[in-house]
Amino acid sequence: MTDTVLDRFLRYIVIDTQSDPSSSTQPTTEKQKDLGRLLVGELLQIGLSDAHLDEHGYVYATIPANSDKTVPVICFCSHMDTAPDFSGTDVKPQIVRNYAGGDIRLVGDSSRVIRVAEHPELSNQIGNDIVTTDGTTLLGADDKAGLAEIMTAAQILVDNPDIRHGTIKILFTPDEEVGRGVNKVDLDKLGANFAYTMDGETAGHIEDETFSADGVEIGITGVAIHPGFAKDRMENAIKIAGAIIDRLPRDVAPETTEGKQGFIHPVGVTGSMEKASLSFIIRDFTDEGLVQKEAMLETIVKQVMSAYPGSSYHFQVTEQYRNMKTVLDRHPEIVENALEAVRRAGMTPVRGSIRGGTDGSRLSFMGLPCPNIFAGGHAFHSPLEWVSRQDMEKAVATIVEVAKIWEERA
Repeated sequence: MTDTVLDRFLRYIVIDTQSDPSSSTQPTTEKQKDLGRLLVGELLQIGLSDAHLDEHGYVYATIPANSDKTVPVICFCSHMDTAPDFSGTDVKPQIVRNYAGGDIRLVGDSSRVIRVAEHPELSNQIGNDIVTTDGTTLLGADDKAGLAEIMTAAQILVDNPDIRHGTIKILFTPDEEVGRGVNKVDLDKLGANFAYTMDGETAGHIEDETFSADGVEIGITGVAIHPGFAKDRMENAIKIAGAIIDRLPRDVAPETTEGKQGFIHPVGVTGSMEKASLSFIIRDFTDEGLVQKEAMLETIVKQVMSAYPGSSYHFQVTEQYRNMKTVLDRHPEIVENALEAVRRAGMTPVRGSIRGGTDGSRLSFMGLPCPNIFAGGHAFHSPLEWVSRQDMEKAVATIVEVAKIWEERA
């Protein structure tokens, strides 16, 4: 019996692959290779003889062409790691079969409820099979749904030689969730002309635009002295950091923005009386907006620091990724073929933007143009994460249709 996409998904999500932003290694956690080795074994079993896991945690494989035409080499990509935002250890999947509507209370933590009012896409899932966790971990649909979909589509293409296609590459990456998913990918070895990440949400959605993103690290050095002798002398770095956070504009935050609005988001703070550190992520759909927000943040820092003449700071900006639309607009056929594939798979395509980023953002600027195709999951990075079997099956069908369309139009 051939494994279904649900079979594969349930097998992958119980393997803990959480990445670690504090690690300096690649991959950031060795346990990601546990899943990588499993995937390589399954790819070899399918018949992809070049499947392998490299020392950096990347899985590569090739589905050979069966067409006489010269077809561009396309790649399908998903990431193996899960987010560090919430535990991915000991995932206990739950299946709500033939979902009848209404809120879904999670059995392992009754305080956690997937509410229709907060997850309106549930209204389109009546009669479907919904996979959740028990509420004590995240699910890992981001992006193990994508892994399962690519693996299932690969099996279909290999088992059905009447489906004509060019050479298809498969790439599974580590560390996407900590922004290092393509740091050590070997694009020459991959050998693809174009790619698609299977890492989106709602069925039918194709995304060709992402945030541009930077990280900002602020270091503060205060004036430390014994508190008994501190009057008019101490400058507490913790209080300076707190003042900076307090002055952040309320309307330029993730919790108060939507659509094409960017934000300034503090993601870490540590400190002592003498030294404190602040970590931020800055997001905007334009590079100009990104620069403006960084300037706004540094102005706030300077204003706060002016009240502490004995103290100093450093302000470091690190580029993370850029809006892939800049690259994809030069190759309209990539997105057009994906939109047609969605139609052929029985859905109405929706072209949109991501308030976030994918491996495709960086791959596009590295020379591998790469939009994002839905994988079907929702409420990523949280214990309320869910996905439906039927939406994963639609993603499998979309992958197969993409392969066919590139061959037809070659």
